[in-house]
Amino acid sequence: MSTNTQQMRRYRPRMQLGGRGRIPTVARRWIAAICFLVPACAILAIFVVTPMLSALRTSFFESSGFGSETFVGFGNYVRVFTDPTFLRAFTNTALYAVLFVPAAIIVSLLLALLMNSRVVPLRGLFRSALFFPFIVSLAVSAFAWQYLLDPQVGLLNYWLQGIGIHIGNVLNSPTLAMPAVVLVAVWKNFGFYMVIFLAGLQDIPESLYEAARVDGAGPFRRFMKVTLPLLNNTMTFVVIFALIAALQAFDQIYVMTQGGPYHATDTVVTEIYQTGFQKLDLGVASALSYVLLIGTLVLSLAQFLLGSRREKDLSA
Repeated sequence: MSTNTQQMRRYRPRMQLGGRGRIPTVARRWIAAICFLVPACAILAIFVVTPMLSALRTSFFESSGFGSETFVGFGNYVRVFTDPTFLRAFTNTALYAVLFVPAAIIVSLLLALLMNSRVVPLRGLFRSALFFPFIVSLAVSAFAWQYLLDPQVGLLNYWLQGIGIHIGNVLNSPTLAMPAVVLVAVWKNFGFYMVIFLAGLQDIPESLYEAARVDGAGPFRRFMKVTLPLLNNTMTFVVIFALIAALQAFDQIYVMTQGGPYHATDTVVTEIYQTGFQKLDLGVASALSYVLLIGTLVLSLAQFLLGSRREKDLSA
């Protein structure tokens, strides 16, 4: 018998996957992965999937959450798109998004450019300070801003009056109430978006800016021709996040205006809360929730596809 054959027989048990009586390595990895995934999947199934399926079922019934239910089919969805109250909420939500998304992006991008430059001393300290509002609860922030905007004791009105500007009680103004709650949301979220823009800016090679300087491009031209095109993916990500946040606006509105004055700040989410928990019309509230969910998904997908197409055009 040859030496090679004897060596193969001697080491054959070691060459087998995992050895005799042991679980193969691949199987052990699968078992470990399943053990880690099962608890998370169970929590998602209990607290996310089950309520979503229950709300989907409720959206086809006339239900108060107590007693019997009456099947109405798509009647609740028809009411959502025909009731003037809900149509006004859609309009207010669109106005909120139009005000919030551009303002949040512009402020966060400008601050990211400033924090990415070397002219600012103690950049780490300033970055932490600018990010701090994001970790504060939006409801707590809304309480603070409510006092700041108070016409009697608010510091903001006091400071503005010192320079001859009197804005009065903005939260009771149908015209100024929406910009006021948008201001709080921008203050709360710009730090998070700034950090995302900073990550995108730091991925841009410095050699591209040096080449642009050699070609005679000024700061504005470098921003338009180098920075913005290379921030396309980051911009798409931030716009989608800001849009989702705008469509889900509730906390600061509930704290500061409760949807007023004269329903000027009533959004889709505040209407869901009022319809479901105050009027106990769970069927319509569930239908409105799914309309909001589908609208958010469609807008996010459209923005993602638009960003992907823009990136392909730039690469071509």
